[in-house]
Amino acid sequence: MRTVGVEEELLLVDPETGDPRAQSAAVLARAEHDDADQDVFEKELHEQMLEFATHPQSSMESLRAEIGRCRKEAARHAGDIGCTVAALATSPLPVSPSVGLNRRYQWMEEQYGIATREQLVMGCHVHVSVESDEEGVAVVDRMRPWLSVLAALSVNSPFWQGKDSGYNSYRSRVWQRWPSAGPTEIFGSAERYHRRVADMVATGTILDEGMIYFDARLSQRYPTVEIRVADVCLHADTAVLIATLARGLVETAARQWRAGEEPADHSVSLLRLAGWRAAQAGLTGELLHPATMRRMPAEAVVRSLLDHVADALADTGDLERAREACDRLLDGGTGAQVQRALLERTGSLRDVVTECARHTQG
Repeated sequence: MRTVGVEEELLLVDPETGDPRAQSAAVLARAEHDDADQDVFEKELHEQMLEFATHPQSSMESLRAEIGRCRKEAARHAGDIGCTVAALATSPLPVSPSVGLNRRYQWMEEQYGIATREQLVMGCHVHVSVESDEEGVAVVDRMRPWLSVLAALSVNSPFWQGKDSGYNSYRSRVWQRWPSAGPTEIFGSAERYHRRVADMVATGTILDEGMIYFDARLSQRYPTVEIRVADVCLHADTAVLIATLARGLVETAARQWRAGEEPADHSVSLLRLAGWRAAQAGLTGELLHPATMRRMPAEAVVRSLLDHVADALADTGDLERAREACDRLLDGGTGAQVQRALLERTGSLRDVVTECARHTQG
């Protein structure tokens, strides 16, 4: 069974006002004194962000438990210095982000200017194990059309600088400002993938291979495919659903490759439109169906994704739980819908943030 790991980026906020707090260095210093958390939490681009990474898991129940534990530990360490964490993909309240003093981050600010300074966005990255780079690239090629559906399920960033953005995932629109971000063409082989990455680095436009921000890529550090389209999810159960479907997509794509099935030949232009529609609509309108690239109700497209990965999920025992989790999202609303409902009920973006901080810890 393929293992799965999840990286989540959390927003550090004042527990009373909801204002973002530039305290990541202090939180990380607290975590370093805890033996259990020394390899869990990491620095991120902005001082208002905190990232954690789970260990690889075969069981989705174990993954859910570890995400919950990491979120609670993040809140505990943050609480020691007077702040807390919120699983929000953008800050609903106005903020002037502080870029970290790390040499890498300073290079990015000098190179990309305001695009770096405004990148206070929090994502969820899913790592799924693969047997080789060749299998990994075959998977990346074949799962491309389905990634926008994962993005639509995860939407959790409707607000930007104190205003409604008009999107359900504005994070993804901000993320697209990076020169290497977004969907990819079909590579066809690991050799072509690595050659393309080397050519991109050789331009000097990006610093190194770590700045290859494809929607799905081969991990530098692990024998995994890393899927990077999701907002950080308000609820841990949604993050587990994204991870479950991601593993199903990887296994389904690998089976197609072994059976000699060619990837769908959708252009990058169409994939960008699918990503835009997922960001704008979430689950509240229409998405582009991955097979036809034509508009269909979001619920029908989600059902198509479940059908597409049904065999793989059935083999791991995850199919019924995935269906139930999708039903809950479709009925109860995504993180973006929850945030808008909280604003409608309370009239205060500060209350949205503080309530979402409570949601983050379950």
